[in-house]
Amino acid sequence: MTLSSDAPTGRAGETPPTPPATAQPSASRSRRAALAAASGTAVEYYEFGVYGYLAVVIGPLFFPSADPVASLLSTLAVFGSAFLMRPLGGIVLGRLGDRLGRKPVLVFTITGMGTATALVGLLPTAATAGLLAPALLVLARLAQGFFAGGEVTGSATYLAESSPAGRRGFFGSFTPVGVALGGGTAALVAGITSTVLTTEQLSAFGWRIPFLLALPLVVLTLIARHRLEDSEEFEQSRASGELPKAPVREVFTHHRRALVTVLLLATGSNAGYWIGLIFMNIYLTSELGYPKSSTFWLMAAIGLFVACLMPIAGALSDRHGRKKLIVAGFLGYSVLVLPTMALMGTGDFTLAVVGMFLLALPMPVVQAVTYPTYAEQFPTRVRYTGLSLAFNGGTIIGGGLTPFLATWLTSVTGDPLAPGYLLMVATVVALLTLLTVRETARRELAR
Repeated sequence: MTLSSDAPTGRAGETPPTPPATAQPSASRSRRAALAAASGTAVEYYEFGVYGYLAVVIGPLFFPSADPVASLLSTLAVFGSAFLMRPLGGIVLGRLGDRLGRKPVLVFTITGMGTATALVGLLPTAATAGLLAPALLVLARLAQGFFAGGEVTGSATYLAESSPAGRRGFFGSFTPVGVALGGGTAALVAGITSTVLTTEQLSAFGWRIPFLLALPLVVLTLIARHRLEDSEEFEQSRASGELPKAPVREVFTHHRRALVTVLLLATGSNAGYWIGLIFMNIYLTSELGYPKSSTFWLMAAIGLFVACLMPIAGALSDRHGRKKLIVAGFLGYSVLVLPTMALMGTGDFTLAVVGMFLLALPMPVVQAVTYPTYAEQFPTRVRYTGLSLAFNGGTIIGGGLTPFLATWLTSVTGDPLAPGYLLMVATVVALLTLLTVRETARRELAR
């Protein structure tokens, strides 16, 4: 059965049937699923956040150069390389998730991501290993990208299938809650490390600490995920013999519209996160010269602030619909980005704080409501695969490329507002895409 973004899930003109009561997950099961999904996604975005926040420290250690911009661009290029592996990870892990089940793949992804993240903290630098150091860093980042390709999409898939009818927005918001908590925790750890240690100590060994701290986070997540059952939607598909033999081919053959829809929406939402939060750390410290430790604390506070608002946005989308809130969020980015960047550029850190909090306001709406919307575009039989392919494609464009492009555009044009224009383009693309998307809040998941 094909679920496109503007077609009902049953035959033409029919209202999709309501699943039997036995298909509805219990509240306790949904809460366990939300906790396990949020914790795993937090680990993923903790790692990506740590790398982004410490890019200005890591750059000279692995890519020594007389030009600090060149070192930073090299470090951000490696940052982007991890995103290039995400589609491959999405293909492999998404297929396994649709064939074997959601739970075993989610356990596998978090184990792989945690191991690769910790290895970054053990790598030699260019001073001791020469060219081997950046080569090993690239390999570690590629491994992280591979496992990340099935992590957040698996969490979104599992939560959509583990939420009671009419509450997919609320429970689905806990995937991006993990995103915000992971990024906020990364900023918090970076802030503590940079405050406690001197600049010399941070470069000598302190940068390793945040990466190694991923290990205890992984252990806690594994404990939460081992207690899960697979989703009832998947179990029912397996029991009825509906599991796909070639989910990747089926997605490209029967769900191309959903694939393009999610890819373009994910490009916009990822640009909002990676430019609006992660890149702004680089912008505030490297471009505007604000203290690193103060900026880290600011980013940590924003991450926690955003995480608290996401369940509210998700619940509102259950009541008022997904599209209205997503449109409001993307419009917010378009309207706020340039004025808030102007506030940050005044040289007054207090005004920079105000600007960052204003720019972050659309984030909980966009992030919380798009994740359940992504999952609702695909049927259960290929949901993991379809979501992984589409979302990871959007992550490459909106997340992997944007920090590099924003830094490069600023250096080439000399215009400090160049990253804002980049974000505006991404949000316009997402808004145009939304014109073709039908409301999904009150529709049953297709199988």
